[in-house]
Amino acid sequence: MPKAPLRGVHTKKRSISAAPSRSGRDWATQHKSTARIRRSRAHLGAGRRMEGKRLLLDVRPESTAPLSSFSDLDAEWEIHTCDGIDGVRALANDRSYPVGVIDLSHRCLAAPGIEELLLATPRTRWIALIKAGALEDGVLRRLIRDLFHDFHTLPVDVGRLRMALGHAHGMGTLDGSDCEYDGDFDMVGQSAPMRELYRAIEKAARAEAPVLIHGESGTGKELVARAIHTHSARRYAPFIAVNCGALPANLIQSELFGHERGSFTGAHRRMIGKIEAAAPGTILLDEIGDLPLDLQVNLLRFLEDHRIERLGANTSVDVNVRVIAASHVNLEQAVADSRFREDLYYRLNVLRLKVPPLREREGDVRRLAQCFFDQFRAEAHPRVRGFTHGALQSMENHSWPGNVRELINRVRHAMVMGEHPLITAADLGLTPNGPPAELTLDQVRDEAERHAVENALRRVPNNLSEAARQLGISRVTLYRLIQKHDLRT
Repeated sequence: MPKAPLRGVHTKKRSISAAPSRSGRDWATQHKSTARIRRSRAHLGAGRRMEGKRLLLDVRPESTAPLSSFSDLDAEWEIHTCDGIDGVRALANDRSYPVGVIDLSHRCLAAPGIEELLLATPRTRWIALIKAGALEDGVLRRLIRDLFHDFHTLPVDVGRLRMALGHAHGMGTLDGSDCEYDGDFDMVGQSAPMRELYRAIEKAARAEAPVLIHGESGTGKELVARAIHTHSARRYAPFIAVNCGALPANLIQSELFGHERGSFTGAHRRMIGKIEAAAPGTILLDEIGDLPLDLQVNLLRFLEDHRIERLGANTSVDVNVRVIAASHVNLEQAVADSRFREDLYYRLNVLRLKVPPLREREGDVRRLAQCFFDQFRAEAHPRVRGFTHGALQSMENHSWPGNVRELINRVRHAMVMGEHPLITAADLGLTPNGPPAELTLDQVRDEAERHAVENALRRVPNNLSEAARQLGISRVTLYRLIQKHDLRT
């Protein structure tokens, strides 16, 4: 029985029409703006790789045939040949190609188009095939230095190419996201305060009582509120977040409770308020401490009888909605200062959750930094691969007054503006020699492990097999340690 073709790879030459990109117009114009992905040398099952083989993407101009030397790789590699820049763009989100080869020996391959291609595939380790002496071209030299994992000088030396491909594949398989969410709440962190928060979210999600979330600015209070909602019986109903501190004082009542047509100048039609629009789901009243005292009375009345009265209306409306409030200010002190109603405070503070500041989340900063690095990877230069050990240590020592929001800001800035393959403490705007943190036993072990690998790589440069042998570990384990400690080979 004939097997179904691999999705996105064609058994026959067939064109996929695509508009040429401006930066890749030299290549796209020469080949009539067509892109084809051809299956090479193997009949494949529906979307599955041949058993025991690794995938290799071979990119070349449409008019050129694959190099005959590639046939010697058939036993180890399943080679897919892609014609044209737009064909590769179609695969930009395909994680099944950890390694790619581009033949740069043809003049028709314009540098802007190649750069766009590689920027669109940040998770693929690319190897360039070039002619002898090609590196004398400054443009090509910079292109290979900045965007390619390695290069191979033609004519093909199969043994040397096989080694380069194997190394690129090994490193590429380690280049996946380290951002794994903990539990079921789409949050990152396994510190003791976060585990306590997860337990509190589980309990709050099972109940219907009002929730008060307290935490400093930037700690993720809205994320906690969403987690409560998405794990509650109201998960399929709306979740609406309202920042009480961002609403103009003269519009807060209308925004929360709605208004009738003609109730004030400019009210040309009836408007449903945020509380009513959230029914039968959940409404988050963020920065509840900024709500004016006169509106606190209206909110208190709603919490007591679950009825609202639109501005300008003569009748009230039943509303079935769960209320979650959040604040970064000390509401107990606000009550003492007569800035917040005591009766409203007790109505809201039935279930209280505290979101810990980042400085109290021991061990979470590194995982969060890696998570945000993966999230914003598309914005960074392809040369940026991670963080230096010093940068990670500086992040551990920093007090993070802006909490997670500050961490996102610093990581994102460093990814875009940094000029090194690994982000440094200076790139993050942190002091490299901050106060030393007390080391745990795991941190001491990690440091010893890092030094052992560094010393082995220094003794036998460019020979990972020998380095692994001296360390008494496999090459795969060595790849993992290199990635773990952000070491350069």
